[in-house]
Amino acid sequence: MAKKTLSSLNPADLAGKKVFVRVDFNVPQDESGTITDDTRIRAALPTINYLISAGAKVILASHLGRPKGVTESLRLNPVAVRLSELLGKPVIKCDDCIGETVAQAVTGMANGDVLLLENVRFYAEEEKNNPEFAQKLAEPADLYVNDAFGAAHRAHASTEGVTKFLKPAVAGFLLDRELQYLSGAVDQPQRPLAAIIGGSKVSSKIGVIENLLDKVDKLLIGGGMIFTFFKAQGLSVGKSLVEEDKLELATALTAKAKVKGVQFLLPTDVVVADAFKPDANSQTVSVDRIPDGWMGLDIGPDSIATFQAALADCKTVIWNGPMGVFEFDQFAVGTEAIARTLADLTAKGAVTIIGGGDSVAAVEKVGVSSQMSHISTGGGASLELLEGKVLPGIAALDDA
Repeated sequence: MAKKTLSSLNPADLAGKKVFVRVDFNVPQDESGTITDDTRIRAALPTINYLISAGAKVILASHLGRPKGVTESLRLNPVAVRLSELLGKPVIKCDDCIGETVAQAVTGMANGDVLLLENVRFYAEEEKNNPEFAQKLAEPADLYVNDAFGAAHRAHASTEGVTKFLKPAVAGFLLDRELQYLSGAVDQPQRPLAAIIGGSKVSSKIGVIENLLDKVDKLLIGGGMIFTFFKAQGLSVGKSLVEEDKLELATALTAKAKVKGVQFLLPTDVVVADAFKPDANSQTVSVDRIPDGWMGLDIGPDSIATFQAALADCKTVIWNGPMGVFEFDQFAVGTEAIARTLADLTAKGAVTIIGGGDSVAAVEKVGVSSQMSHISTGGGASLELLEGKVLPGIAALDDA
């Protein structure tokens, strides 16, 4: 998926141009409307600052949450305030994303100004990828930049539809970086290439595991999904999470790994608890000794050591999904150990990629996020890219 990027355009040609930039400002807020994590806003700054310095008129569009029509609590006003603080200059906030209000605001812009449109999902036509709505979004602008990797797996009006009306349509710096790391790691990796896949369910990661079995040298499995594999092997798993309808699939994936010559590692010991709560009674047991009535909530110390040994010589590591219930400190040991291991590997020259979602929260909790090569801003989008799927928001951009 070689696509045209912002850096492929002549900066001199951007002066005075009205640039429609799709960003992902879908950030968490507390009840008072205060943004609790501005990572996604900061991730878009390189693209925005580049356009400002080139003298473009920057028109930003984003969604926030899942509104049904206009929803006061999901307006982008707090985002405009935070963005203006980060840019060190005022951001003009528009109370609509199409129509006369926007047209007037754009007319009043000087070169280097930044305008933030209202939540595009206030219109149902956004998620329906309605062509008339996409055309209205595109009307005030001269060209299109997509820097919203977190929304690139959706064929919406602001991610896919507008590319029919705005040319060139190029990738911003964030989107380009995501593609280079995530696609590059899978398609042209430095080897050995390992993937660590965790999380609670096999069903949500089937596509990823199947695709990665064609690409990786080593596949390490953790999280709640391990118990479906163990049950498929005939082991007793107590009250641990199991997807009964995925037992045959677990067996098939294990067999495929063998055929492909992939080192397929499941934990050898687990930390089990007598209840799903932070202060539950717990013990460490071998995977073939899980007591009745107990549930596995983390990988054990032997498994951690085995995983660390398997990762030691790897040049590229992709991690998606925690090793246990890391929200509970007692069952976060495995996840935190893997996070620190990847930080150490990065320091030794390995490429480490954290593929969105809970894994990002985990490396941030441990305080090693800055020590990873790349942290993806897209949960669903990074999963679909790792599955080998074509993302509509990227496919719609101009080919390089």
